[in-house]
Amino acid sequence: MSNNNTVPFADLSRSYLPLKNEINQAIQKVIDSSAFILGKEVEKFENKFSKYLKVKYCAGVSSGTSALQMALKACNVGNGDEVITTSHSWVSTAEAISNVGAKPIFVDIDKDSYNINPEKITKCISKKTKCILPVHLYGNPADIKQICRIAKENKLFVIEDAAQAHGAKIGDKFCGTFGDLACFSFFPSKNLGSFGDAGAVVGNNKRLVENVKKLRDHGRISKNKFGLLGLNERMDGIQAAVLNVKIKHLEKYIKSRINIARIYSKLLLNHCTTPTIMNKNRHSFHIYPILVKKREYILKKLRDNKIDARIHYPIPIYRQPLYQKEYQNFSLPITDLVAKQQISLPIFPGMKVYEVQTVAKCLKNILNGKRNT
Repeated sequence: MSNNNTVPFADLSRSYLPLKNEINQAIQKVIDSSAFILGKEVEKFENKFSKYLKVKYCAGVSSGTSALQMALKACNVGNGDEVITTSHSWVSTAEAISNVGAKPIFVDIDKDSYNINPEKITKCISKKTKCILPVHLYGNPADIKQICRIAKENKLFVIEDAAQAHGAKIGDKFCGTFGDLACFSFFPSKNLGSFGDAGAVVGNNKRLVENVKKLRDHGRISKNKFGLLGLNERMDGIQAAVLNVKIKHLEKYIKSRINIARIYSKLLLNHCTTPTIMNKNRHSFHIYPILVKKREYILKKLRDNKIDARIHYPIPIYRQPLYQKEYQNFSLPITDLVAKQQISLPIFPGMKVYEVQTVAKCLKNILNGKRNT
């Protein structure tokens, strides 16, 4: 097979260009009003995003990482506390826990969903446990109902890391609406992406979300009064303006991702391990992950054929230099296996069917030992 065209991992211009004029006008409006931090555009986005999710409250913040940290602080998670979470995620998931003074307790993942395995949570609960922090990884819903049941039985908070799960659902209910709080990232490549760093904390508990709003703004309780030890993690007006335009198209973007994923899964059936979706769940496919043996060889061959495939996440968090000393006698076998075999295939709104077919055909040829160039 000869492949003369590059297939990018993501091409953000394909979702920007059709909205270019509208986005540019929205940005100019912020410039003209000088409402660069918080302001009307942020309030507008908070209302739109909470309405989309069918959740009562939303606080726009500076990033998905800051969202996690402030959600933990809002729930009074701090020094001496333990938070049960997954090691198969971006480092922010654990980093936020450590940055509030708590300790991440890593639990192995489910072999099908790659999310935290609820069956392994209970035995990790101790007197120090304050919270469970599951991740809806790649846009695939975690078993959040079971997690919430365990949390309720043990009087624990649940904070959902939904940074990759915009639009993912369990039945008719969106991921990010089950726990006490949920955290989203609007990093540019996310299903709903801004033009820089931005995030949000959502929930139905007014007190907790109000705590986040105070924390993001230096602990401010009125114009010149500060009642909490806060942070400077406010959402920018320009990012909110971009999100206010793009949120109108979020469902279209998700449907595009789901359609691409269906084509991949059909073409790659019986050739490699493709994503498993539980009945009644909607996987929003921020990432389309596959598992293969001889990953480095396959990845090189894909790139030789100008297909930009990636890896998420090759080093589990507990094996990172940041944590490896503390967890040196620790083992998460399924996490380790997935970390060694996972490849992320190109997927993004505006990706052409022939590009999906090109990736699948090339991958099958590599897996079958056929000549690809």
